Amino acid sequence: MTHPILTDPTALLHRRARATADGLFLHALVAEDLQDRISFVNRSFKDAVLVTPFPEHWQELAAGFATPPRIVQAAEVLDIAPGSADLVMHVFDMHWSNDLVGQLIQCRRSLRPDGLFLGVLFGGNTLTELRISLAEAEVEITGGLSPRVAPMGEVRDLGGLLQRAGLALPVADSDALSISFSSPLKLLHDLRAMGESNALNDRLRKPTRRAVLLRAMELYQQNYGDADGRVTATFELITLTGWAPDDSQQKPLRPGSAMSSLAAALGTDENPLKP
Repeated sequence: MTHPILTDPTALLHRRARATADGLFLHALVAEDLQDRISFVNRSFKDAVLVTPFPEHWQELAAGFATPPRIVQAAEVLDIAPGSADLVMHVFDMHWSNDLVGQLIQCRRSLRPDGLFLGVLFGGNTLTELRISLAEAEVEITGGLSPRVAPMGEVRDLGGLLQRAGLALPVADSDALSISFSSPLKLLHDLRAMGESNALNDRLRKPTRRAVLLRAMELYQQNYGDADGRVTATFELITLTGWAPDDSQQKPLRPGSAMSSLAAALGTDENPLKP
């Protein structure tokens, strides 16, 4: 089965090679959040693995975990042996994947029974302001549209992909961060420092016209700027949680097996529908 090619892998590597430690500030926030989530699980993980496109940066971040995970480079084929881990974390890579379900399946296979999977990626509301500004400017100046920002998944759809990958007890939750930048151009600069600039396979292969870029920045400032001249940008972080199936896990009850009715629990009268 072939998958649509969303991302140009060579371009993505070049974009990520330009990332800086300061630009990866969201990774530090995610590291803290992952530690909090793990602390709420009544279990000690001994064989944790963390998948990231920035392994050197995460070596320091992962040192704060109760049990520092083994760091694995993000790739189409992950360097994790089947059944070798009790915890797999996959951070800030899946939104660029050409086979997201394949990545989830690899993580599930690498887990021992009842092992935990945690994945973090950007969601569909990320950079909404930039998408709108660029689209309006390009239509106004050229009369057409070009792919500029990756189409990221919605939280409900991503939760369903966990089930497709064979993970049990799937949960997907979202946290939208509104981050302030001194100007729209500073946002573009910081996206480059994050390694998150345009690596779409169908992107324009020539520089954006100056008139389009200037008009987009003008629209951004006009629509999303404040009295001090700063602008905001939305970054939606979606966290995926799932477990490798195991007989010890809770199972949903068989339909019709309830011992009491909802009406009794609510203290109301039940009025059956007429046939």
